[in-house]
Amino acid sequence: MLRVVNRVLIGIVGLVLVVIGGSVLAVGLGLDPPSWWIHHDRHDVLLSDAERTRWRGDAWWWPTVIAVLAVLVLLALWWLTTNLRRRRLAEILVDTGDGEGALLRGRALEGVLESEAAGLEGVQRAHVHLTGRRSAPETRVRLLLEPHVDPGTALNDLTAQALTHARDSAGLAALPTEVRLRGVKHRAERVT
Repeated sequence: MLRVVNRVLIGIVGLVLVVIGGSVLAVGLGLDPPSWWIHHDRHDVLLSDAERTRWRGDAWWWPTVIAVLAVLVLLALWWLTTNLRRRRLAEILVDTGDGEGALLRGRALEGVLESEAAGLEGVQRAHVHLTGRRSAPETRVRLLLEPHVDPGTALNDLTAQALTHARDSAGLAALPTEVRLRGVKHRAERVT
């Protein structure tokens, strides 16, 4: 979700900047703008004295400007904190069966999953990242596959072995997983 918000937000800001900058550049280079455009020739200023002081005497102007700027600052702070927040799950709540619970370090489960996934046939390298909540963890697994490995077989092996072992050992009802598979790229070799 955050990735989509980032891309949309950056796309909108970029589009607005390109349109405004391109139009100012076009007018500055001497192209004739449409009659409704805010600039009329290359010597026109961005805001005239009349435009800058038009609402200065109205009582609603400054509270509105301050409120809009405050909302923009709060949105920028929200966006910054969500991007800087740690996304890695630090610990998992394991049901011990006696009504109590135990905490399992997230890095420990990531390490075990990573080593077991890397040991699967045809997997050159594996990377595991735990996300979600303590009581409902989720995993993201990236596998780098050897050149002639069937991705379906590698995915089945990962699901049947590494992920099943992790789910059972942590006592989880489910362990939703997003798996990304990528093949190793080799240089072209000359055949003689």
